[in-house]
Parts: sequence; C-alpha cells; structure tokens
Amino acid sequence: MRNTEEADGFDGEASNTSMISGASSPYQPTTEPVHSRNVLGGIRCDTEYLKSNFGILKIIEVVLSLIAFICIETVMMCLPCGGVYFFEFVSCSALVVTSILLLVFSLNVHIKVPHVNWSLTDLVNTAASTFFFLLASIVLAALNHKSGAEITAVVFGFLVTSVYGFNTFLAVRQWHTGDGGPGTGQASEYTRARTASRSEVEARPELQ
Repeated sequence: MRNTEEADGFDGEASNTSMISGASSPYQPTTEPVHSRNVLGGIRCDTEYLKSNFGILKIIEVVLSLIAFICIETVMMCLPCGGVYFFEFVSCSALVVTSILLLVFSLNVHIKVPHVNWSLTDLVNTAASTFFFLLASIVLAALNHKSGAEITAVVFGFLVTSVYGFNTFLAVRQWHTGDGGPGTGQASEYTRARTASRSEVEARPELQ
C-alpha cells in the first residue's frame, strides 16, 4: 500500500515538474489555430462578388481582352508590325493580370493575404489597362492594313478600354467614399478578428 502511495506521489511530482519546465520553455506551442495561417485553407467561390459591379466588370474585361488578343494573334502579315506587337503585349498583359485579380477576389484570397493592398493593386491595374489599351488601339487603328483581324482587334480594343475606364471610375469613387474598393471590408474584418484573438490570448497567461 505504501509503495502505491509513493508511486502516486512520484507521478504527481513528475507531472508538476514537467508543467513547470514546459511553462518556462521558450518553445511554447502556438495558440493560434493552424488553419488561420494556411493561405489555401477555406478558399471558396464568392458568388456575391461575382454578382457585384466589380465582379461583372472583371469578367467582361477578361472576356474582351481574350477576344482582342485572339484577334491580333490571327494577323498573319504586317509591315510595319509595331502597332500589332504593342497591341498584342497590352492585351496579353491585361488579360493575365485581370484574370489573376478576378481569381484573388472571387476565391477570397485577399482575405487570407491581408498584408497586400489589393484595392490599390486593382485600381492601378484598371487605370493602367485603360491607358495602355486606349493607346494601343489608337496606334493599331493608325497603322493597320485594313485587314479584318486588325479592324476587329481595334473595335474590341476600344470596347475593353471603355469597360476598364468605367471600372476605374467606380474604383476611384469608392476609394474617395472610404470603402477602399472590392473586398476591403472583408479583409478588415479578418484583420480585426485576428487582432482580437491575439489580444484575448495575451490577456490569459495560462494559455501562453
């Protein structure tokens, strides 16, 4: 009977010792949930964004940029070719960047990566695409050889320029109203939630 009590006492002392050594260890397990640090965790399609003005404009921009790029790629002969090459570069760049931003906002990646100013990035992209598409369309219209592919590319170039221009107007107006652009509210709520969670952990020393 005495041996059992001594064994229990020894186990209790060992348990207390391990708790003390664990509390003083600098390598404490984090109290932050693992899934909150996983960028790809919780990715879902945000249908509300796709139905919003910014989402619809993004989809239209991607489609028109793709059509303009396909049209300019079908041009077989050109001399000089500077206007064709410039339009090809602008349409391809706008297509790639806008498609990436569409995926970022529609899959809520901007919430998982709040350190990037996605609203400003989107505003810069739309403004730059408006300017360069307008310039490329004017240059191609002046230097084209009256072929059907070049004329079609010019038409879609001016169409996508107008869509990008309208998107830029909406983004600037929303920026001035203080909303900051698409997805900013959700990202701010995510940041506030993380801050509140960390503050709660710091206020409870037993969790550290």
